Amino acid sequence: MLDSVNFEIKEKAKHVAENVVRPLASEHDRKQEYPWKVKEALAESGLLKTWIPKEYGGNGLGSLNLCLVVEELSRACGGVGVMFAVNALGSYPIILGGREEQKQKWLPEIANGERLISFALSEKMAGSNASDLKTLISKNDDEYVINGDKKWNTNGGVAHYYSVFGVTNPSQVGKPSAISAVVVEKGTDGFELGKEEDKMGIRCVPVRELYFRDCAVPKWNLLGDSEGKGFKIAMETLDHARPGVAAQALGCAQGAFEYASRFASRRRQFGQPIQNHQSIGFLLADMSTRIEAARQLVYESARMIDAADKDPSLKAKANKMAAQGKLFATDTAMWVTTEAVQIFGGYGFMKDYPVEKYMRDAKITQIYEGTNQIQRLVVSRHVAREATSLKFLDSFIPTIDQWIPEELLNEVKK
Repeated sequence: MLDSVNFEIKEKAKHVAENVVRPLASEHDRKQEYPWKVKEALAESGLLKTWIPKEYGGNGLGSLNLCLVVEELSRACGGVGVMFAVNALGSYPIILGGREEQKQKWLPEIANGERLISFALSEKMAGSNASDLKTLISKNDDEYVINGDKKWNTNGGVAHYYSVFGVTNPSQVGKPSAISAVVVEKGTDGFELGKEEDKMGIRCVPVRELYFRDCAVPKWNLLGDSEGKGFKIAMETLDHARPGVAAQALGCAQGAFEYASRFASRRRQFGQPIQNHQSIGFLLADMSTRIEAARQLVYESARMIDAADKDPSLKAKANKMAAQGKLFATDTAMWVTTEAVQIFGGYGFMKDYPVEKYMRDAKITQIYEGTNQIQRLVVSRHVAREATSLKFLDSFIPTIDQWIPEELLNEVKK
């Protein structure tokens, strides 16, 4: 169940989505340009304060409310959903791993929309294996000097701050202890923006390569109280951010479903609306059911993230649920949006109609912030560990010598 605060922020997000986002979604998708008008509307509404703690100029409303905003925005445009959420992804390293003075400096500017932020972890040869970074962060007196390239940087170019992860201990390359995180400001000498990707979906938010060539930042910009904390910060950040990706997928699914449902009520074949044909009616029923199942899992995973912030003993469960929510919601979104195109028939294949964009926007949710293959790996490892607590069931499971003939059992033992 949602409370009054949840409903209030959900309605505020819906107002921005329907009055600003939806009317501009097609144009920004076609031109692949950043929706500055949307960003200003989000700042004016106070929604950019959602996940920032109160003591740093935010509203301190946590992961669940972040997800509610992302879901509503993504109902109108999946690209805007991630445009909003990526600022949480970029600022979580500061919230989770930054020193007090760093939080005081950077977070208020993000909360009021004065500054945007990005998360720079992935590299060309370090995607799912995030510990295999090649970017070097070398200490030089009172500075850290960065050399390397970053790939798939969402918000690249429009962001003012970049949470950058790299190796500070080359002797430990490939190990989590080798990695640290620093914050780099746009315009710093030696920091250049590279190729902007021409994307299938989420086209309104830029994805860039980042190049660092002897880029020096103050030692003060190191996140945490010592080197070697970067991998832990990155993994905790992704746990906090995954419900947001799941909410983006949920919004895409809901938006595509609503278009498909309305179209099916108006499109007539064989003398009646196509929704009256069992094949379409049952498909819409399945779409609605899967979306609602995904919604409950996404909301609960977000609640668990919020609970784990207060009770560290819940972190393992939060990690599992974040992976489950991301996995289920994004697979649901890809299925729902594809079937929505099918319901539209030939019209769904045309860019004159809005539904094909939802399918394009949904696909990336299965890939970024941990592919769904990695999410299955995370969940399977939790399941394997949890199986050790089920030993009380052993007495109800026949053992090998109970159902194999004695002569065959002896052969097996040989």
